[in-house]
Amino acid sequence: MCSLGLFPPPPPPGDVTLYELNNSLVCGRLSEQLPLAFQSQVPDLPVLTLPKEPLKAHGRLEPSARSPFIHHRESLWKRCLSAWRDAGLCGLLRELASAEEEGLQWLRTGSSHALAVCRWLSSLHGSLFPHLSLTSEDMIAAFSQAVDWAGCTIRAFAWHPHTNKFAVALLDDSIRVYNSNSATVPSLKHRLQRNVAAMAWKPLCASILAVACQSCVLVWHLDPTSLSTRPSSGCAQVLSCPGHSPVTSLAWAPSGERLLSASPVDTAMLVWDVSTETCVQLQWFGGGGVTYLAWSPDGSKVLAATPSAVFRVWEAQMWTCERWPTIRGRCQTGCWSPDGSRLLFTVLGESVIYSLSFSEYRGEMQGQVGGSKTASIVADLSETTFETLYGEERIGGEVHSMVWDPTGERLAVIIRGHPECAGSQPAVAVFRTRNSPVFELLPCGFVRGERGAQPQLISFHPCFPQGALLTVCWSSGRISHIPFFFVSALEPRGSPRRSPAPVLGSVREQPLFSEL
Repeated sequence: MCSLGLFPPPPPPGDVTLYELNNSLVCGRLSEQLPLAFQSQVPDLPVLTLPKEPLKAHGRLEPSARSPFIHHRESLWKRCLSAWRDAGLCGLLRELASAEEEGLQWLRTGSSHALAVCRWLSSLHGSLFPHLSLTSEDMIAAFSQAVDWAGCTIRAFAWHPHTNKFAVALLDDSIRVYNSNSATVPSLKHRLQRNVAAMAWKPLCASILAVACQSCVLVWHLDPTSLSTRPSSGCAQVLSCPGHSPVTSLAWAPSGERLLSASPVDTAMLVWDVSTETCVQLQWFGGGGVTYLAWSPDGSKVLAATPSAVFRVWEAQMWTCERWPTIRGRCQTGCWSPDGSRLLFTVLGESVIYSLSFSEYRGEMQGQVGGSKTASIVADLSETTFETLYGEERIGGEVHSMVWDPTGERLAVIIRGHPECAGSQPAVAVFRTRNSPVFELLPCGFVRGERGAQPQLISFHPCFPQGALLTVCWSSGRISHIPFFFVSALEPRGSPRRSPAPVLGSVREQPLFSEL
């Protein structure tokens, strides 16, 4: 089992991690360039610094705030329809109970009694699932993959699966799209685009971006040839379902045919057909909601984490599932191996990484998840003290987020540390991995940013041909790209350039097309 005690010491203060070579992370000054031999092998990606000062988050609306416009009284059925769409059954009953139309005394009385029963059941449900008492913003902050979602400049990040293009969601609820082949930076804004928790590009498509918002899912259709920096809000589809908000996680099927969305207040995971704007609810009672989704790269399975001490893995053909209870807390994050045969996950309150292996069933056994009965611990990330020339440095604690590169040979994790302890700060640890013939997890090193910057989000480039490319979003607003140069163990070492590791049913083997 791997532990932080086997890692090399972290880079000295003032140095930043530049790249990986010969299985070691190389650090230096921020102004240093890559060696000449490697400069041509890295795409010309923008290294951004997005300061917090020019951005302004939307203020919370106080309950006592009054609209500056005169309210136009709509008909009862229109108000009921709007209340049902915005707040579900309780909203509908609340609207009927407060109706002022004459001759509806019986309806008001019945609705008041039904509303009282709903509130009692809601309070009982809230005692079982405390997260339901949180506000929408606090709920998103609690379940976001960003370390400090509420206070950081960058709230979500998403690489395009096929090109050197990425989207960045900012504190002011705007989304910017950067492309290495274009100087145009579209800025996406929509009246419903509030409190963005996650984003996901549609596979096998040029420019369709799904955005998880507070009240809905927005699907942006962007013209890759357009020079406009402010696409119209008419370019966005609105996908909403009563009782399914806030949305905290999204996942596209590798084929691009279906989109999954999850909300901590909804026990159902929604499977969207975006073309028809319809959804199917995958209902499974228990758990209190769904907080995080991860679709395996081979398209066979889906991880669904809940706010409670249980998570599920769904089989994506017959849509059956298996549940795994945890001991101390909820599943915080997880990631799949490229072939979908192994799931790595972490649990809130524990400083370890767990592993689950899965078998592939055919014939009569097809449709079963095939997971192992118990999870094994593959890494211990308990706090470790490193003695350096610059003093002691403590690293370790719970894992907040975790990503596995498409080759299956590098794993990056954000370790939260212990904020209450002086000298303990979040850190990015990188492991070398191998999934076959046996699973191995070996230490590589720590990724360091500029002085005072803490990691917020991490993501691997989906198709970097020289190894792996890790993108780190820092608390300072800086987005850095760190190349890991290595030759994949899945191909001959004499190959000067390689394609991503082939995976059965992988989307990389299919042609790219646009739906525009």
